[in-house]
Amino acid sequence: MSLSGKVAIVTGSGRGLGLAYAQELARLGARVVVNDVDQQVADDAVAAITAAGGEAVAVVAPVGPTETAKALVTAAVESFGRLDILVTNAGVLRDTVLWKMTDDDFDTVVGVHLRGTFTCVREAATYLRAQGEGGRIICIGSPTGQRGNFGQTNYAAAKAGIVGMVRTWALELARAGITANAVIPVAATAMTETVPFFKQFVDAATRGEQLPPFARRVLGFGTPDDVAGVIAFLASDAAAGINGQAVGVGGDRLALWSHPQEVATAFQDGGWSYDDLTEDFDSLFGQGLQSVGQPMPQPPAERGAPDGQPAAASGQPAAQSGQPAAQQSARKAEQR
Repeated sequence: MSLSGKVAIVTGSGRGLGLAYAQELARLGARVVVNDVDQQVADDAVAAITAAGGEAVAVVAPVGPTETAKALVTAAVESFGRLDILVTNAGVLRDTVLWKMTDDDFDTVVGVHLRGTFTCVREAATYLRAQGEGGRIICIGSPTGQRGNFGQTNYAAAKAGIVGMVRTWALELARAGITANAVIPVAATAMTETVPFFKQFVDAATRGEQLPPFARRVLGFGTPDDVAGVIAFLASDAAAGINGQAVGVGGDRLALWSHPQEVATAFQDGGWSYDDLTEDFDSLFGQGLQSVGQPMPQPPAERGAPDGQPAAASGQPAAQSGQPAAQQSARKAEQR
């Protein structure tokens, strides 16, 4: 199935992952509204798409305000006559530990990621429901939103919130034939180039080299093009039965994230007092306590294992393994 006749909006699509999404949608026949805050970057993205035989227009505006959401939908309808697909990819970072994070650090990230996703989806969903032909909403999450990450209170809150909204929208929009899903990407970008742990892989990808199995399989770390196919699939008619899901992708790895659920339960007549919990909590739930943070396996040369083999004990989540450096290295691994 192609995307011929479809019209898509991709926010934050001037470069990196967003550009890869826009280009893949256009390659499959969709006409695309590109969005960026930099006019030249947006123009270059449109030029690249049209040079490859696609159709695209640009809206240069920051995501977050309702006015931008309205401008994106208006551009789609006025330029191409309809709207079928929305991919909310735009984002910014303001990383720092909790006790150093300012109000502006928090508000900026939440405003772009969380509010920007909300305003764009609200505007698109309103139009899609009136159009009456179904549609596809694809929101970009992050492993940080699923498990947390050192120094990213704002980003974790926003990305977790996006997946929560997606589950709600999947319920609310289903009767209109509109699906809502989240994609959790991990890929080599200009952002991950600044992280020493990933720089060698980003450099290799920039040179056009194949990433080693350790990167593509153990880390699930690849290129933006590795993610773009999943976006296009979820945007297609072939994915009509997929709704309310969080799909992880990076390198050779494709994954389906679970929804949060109870992992252990206990009952006591009359409820649980302080004394009861003090006496019984560890025996009831001690073995079920959940880890936090992202697993960061050692490269093969450091752990003495063949390239591409699963991580050993060193792959425990950084926040519990007592390895602050691993926490810092993990940061931004999945970001644009």
